[in-house]
Amino acid sequence: MSVVESRIVEAEAARAVQLGADRSVHLVDLGANGKPASSRSWIPVGRGALRTLVPIGLLVTWQTASVSGLVEPTVLPPPLMVIGAFGELIGTGELQAAIPASLHRALTGLALGASTGLVLGLFAGLWRLGEELFDAPLQMLRTIPFIAMIPLFIIWFGIGETAKVALIYGATIFPVYLNTYAGVRGVDPKLIEAAKVFGLNPRQISLRVILPTALPSILVGIRFSAGVSLLALVAAEQINARSGIGYILNNANQNQRTDVIIAGIIVYALLGIVIDLAVRWVERLALPWRTSIVFT
Repeated sequence: MSVVESRIVEAEAARAVQLGADRSVHLVDLGANGKPASSRSWIPVGRGALRTLVPIGLLVTWQTASVSGLVEPTVLPPPLMVIGAFGELIGTGELQAAIPASLHRALTGLALGASTGLVLGLFAGLWRLGEELFDAPLQMLRTIPFIAMIPLFIIWFGIGETAKVALIYGATIFPVYLNTYAGVRGVDPKLIEAAKVFGLNPRQISLRVILPTALPSILVGIRFSAGVSLLALVAAEQINARSGIGYILNNANQNQRTDVIIAGIIVYALLGIVIDLAVRWVERLALPWRTSIVFT
């Protein structure tokens, strides 16, 4: 056996040992359809059962603690009382009127903030002038908690809708800006060099190479901003809200209705889930080639 053949045999043996050590780890490609390409049948069944049983177990524990007197219903009302509060809000029509008002504020602020963050991120990422003009001020402003801006926004915009939308707008700029800037600057220089070799001009390189490569990072920023928009919505609706979920929560707080407060918080959570699912759906449409690798 030659030296080369002996080295090949040693490399194959080392690879076999490594595979043997890692045989307990399985990589599953979820693919574009979000389904494992090949996996044992009990894995999705077990995962689905856990996703269902854990919340049910928490609800049963919560109900039992309230009924047995371990927790005072005025402090933490049982789930059945919260369900009754939902029925009350739906019966009076308050919930149906509040959700569109809150969604309008959140989506308006998100659209304006994400658009501004996207434009500034592209400008600072593509051009040195943009970086010098905007990056340092935005890096400084993003460290300010948006809740600290509420008194200033009230002075500037009053206590109407403008102040609420402005607060959401200011809070949603930075996640999109940071991810867009990082996505553009993180493009592999070899791709740009290859585009130059093929004769593409700077505009074509930006549209055909940089933007598609940075798109996953941009969408992550939009997803972060969507979550931040709901956080800012909760704070914004504490400013003299006359409609929306915040208005329901303020009334419930004055009347000490903890069941209605918890119902309103659950509605906020459901809105967050719906918005996140919508952004993930857009991400799946925009990035059909992207695969998801998970460990099982």
